[in-house]
Amino acid sequence: MASVSIDHIAIPTADAERLILFYKKLGFTINDEKEWREGKVNIFNIQVGDSKINVHPEGYVAAYKGPTAVPGCGDICFVWDGTVEECVKLLNDAGVEIIRGPGERKGARQGGIVPAVSLYARDPDENLLEWMIYQE
Repeated sequence: MASVSIDHIAIPTADAERLILFYKKLGFTINDEKEWREGKVNIFNIQVGDSKINVHPEGYVAAYKGPTAVPGCGDICFVWDGTVEECVKLLNDAGVEIIRGPGERKGARQGGIVPAVSLYARDPDENLLEWMIYQE
């Protein structure tokens, strides 16, 4: 047996409302938002394909989390299922500044041999975000 994918990662946020708005503008689904707002759960998450990003809102306390995790500690790469131009348009339309790219990058597919282009931005907590566009 081997590890075959990532189920979830977790990031803290300094401003949950701002983070929810940001990711919704980019078309992501926010799971458990209603329950979090109602105080029924302590966290919410951002759905990414078959994986998710658990968000630890300000003031969140738990025994099982990175002991030095602070807002802005994340470095997340999304796979974009479309063209570079479509990804640029999405980010521009959402008011997200592209800080690098598009440029050639080595992704994870097939051990890094599938050609890819990526671009970078930051979310409201300054987490580094990358969109990888495979050129298959």
